[in-house]
Amino acid sequence: MNVALSNNKADSVVMKKNKKSFLSDVKQNFYLYLLVFPGVLYFVIFKYLPMVGLIVAFQDFNTVKGLFKSKFVGLKNFEYFFTSKDWLIVTWNTLYLNILFLFTGLFFSILIAIVLSEISSKYFKNVTQSIAILPNFISWTLVSMFVYALLSTDVGLINSVLKTFGFIQEGQEITFYSNPNLWVGILVVLKIWKTAGFGSVIYLAAIAGIDQEIYEAAKIDGAGRMQCITKITLPQLRTTAVLLTLFGIGGIFHGDLGMIYAIVGDNPNLYDTTDVIDTYVFRMLRQMNEISMSTAIGFYQSLVGFVIVYITNYFAKKYDSDSAIF
Repeated sequence: MNVALSNNKADSVVMKKNKKSFLSDVKQNFYLYLLVFPGVLYFVIFKYLPMVGLIVAFQDFNTVKGLFKSKFVGLKNFEYFFTSKDWLIVTWNTLYLNILFLFTGLFFSILIAIVLSEISSKYFKNVTQSIAILPNFISWTLVSMFVYALLSTDVGLINSVLKTFGFIQEGQEITFYSNPNLWVGILVVLKIWKTAGFGSVIYLAAIAGIDQEIYEAAKIDGAGRMQCITKITLPQLRTTAVLLTLFGIGGIFHGDLGMIYAIVGDNPNLYDTTDVIDTYVFRMLRQMNEISMSTAIGFYQSLVGFVIVYITNYFAKKYDSDSAIF
């Protein structure tokens, strides 16, 4: 009994001490906490408070009755989604496209960063880097107009060039917008073009942080340029690459709605390879006004994404503890 009382007293003392130390730390570093406060406020308002709306996934939501008075239906919304054939298609498309986006983007971002770091002319390097980063600031809506100008059956540049040089005849045009098998490659190429240059900025910063004496010592020992890249640069980028891959895996269950909807739109001919969870939910909201079912699908999306991140982080921690998120 006395031991239990002493343990409780010790715990209360520790809690008071921690509380006091936290308050004193806030007082001591007030401006630093003030600096981070807008970020914390953003996540609380836009990320955590909306989680209350997850209750809609288990309701037959009625906008008149509101969030807390709508009829509770349990797992009925999930049952409807998982008994349809659509869930397998959109889940596979989401995973497949995002895996391709993630690893091709990783490869080309590192490649661009290494190429830029090897350019000796500062002026040429700055111009090249600016050109590589520029596509990131072009909206997907504008990109979709360029894509249509290239791929359209009637007035598309690709079909026009092929006909001009005699590769195809009139009436043999490539029907890009009715052939779903072509669009996985098209979307991957567009994603690389738009994001790889901007993604290389982080790897350029990591390369700039590598001690130059390591390269000098390697060159004295007779190492060539390619050996410096493979034996020094790439190993030094490993931690950054793994960490960014983990962040990418965090969103692997979230399709790029802005990209896919802007380029593909409501084209049912392409749903087999381009319809992802986000576009499916968006279409369900617009065409069927199914708020409850859309929320249920979004909840499933977030839950599976969390599990994937946790598992991936576990293996990353086993492989390299410095690369893990937590």
